[in-house]
Amino acid sequence: MSLHPLSTAISRINDIFYDLGYEFADGPNIESEWYNFDALNVPRDHPARDMQDTFWVKGREETVLRTHTSPVQIRYMEKHKPPIRIIAPGRAYRAEATDTTHEAQFFQLEGLYIDKNVSLAHLKGTLEHFFTKFYERDISVRFRPGYFPFVEPGVEVDMLFKKKDGTEKWVEIMGAGMVHPNVLRAGGIDPGEYSGFAFGVGLERLIAIATGVDDVRHFHTGDLRFVNQF
Repeated sequence: MSLHPLSTAISRINDIFYDLGYEFADGPNIESEWYNFDALNVPRDHPARDMQDTFWVKGREETVLRTHTSPVQIRYMEKHKPPIRIIAPGRAYRAEATDTTHEAQFFQLEGLYIDKNVSLAHLKGTLEHFFTKFYERDISVRFRPGYFPFVEPGVEVDMLFKKKDGTEKWVEIMGAGMVHPNVLRAGGIDPGEYSGFAFGVGLERLIAIATGVDDVRHFHTGDLRFVNQF
């Protein structure tokens, strides 16, 4: 009998970030619109809401199954003063058609660092350290401009990954960026004094890149034949 690969990955990730001074943070799976959207700079009329195909909770107004783990950022900022270093792995839910690369539920890893004079250089160094430890090989990271409403500037993060045949390939892995001033304000933090970075990545994708799993739905079937491969 084996541990589920998602459980194993979360444990390893927690160990890696613990060594960097990060704390483990958690939040509810059922969230208010405020925490899931508004506080993250995604107001009701924002087109980014349409991209997240949301599950609404029947009988509870303005309540959703969280579409990402980013609401944990706001909840943590409300109760803690900078410096803040947290990771928040957990389930997220989106009402979309399932296929080999999409599932209606998935695990996401959220990372947040807030302090004085934080920059994209800190983000790049943190991610390269994390990927190198997680994949147990030297990993390089590059940034491309990307848009996410809760960060400014936002970046798409690629990592240079060496395949089993020895060749290298740039792989798009996550979205990240500098925390938007509106998000800091929503969490009760002065953006004139503090800055920070945030990133989010699907855990199934992290594991699939390392193991060659070709269908993310396998992670949620409960099939022991799949789990016992790890």
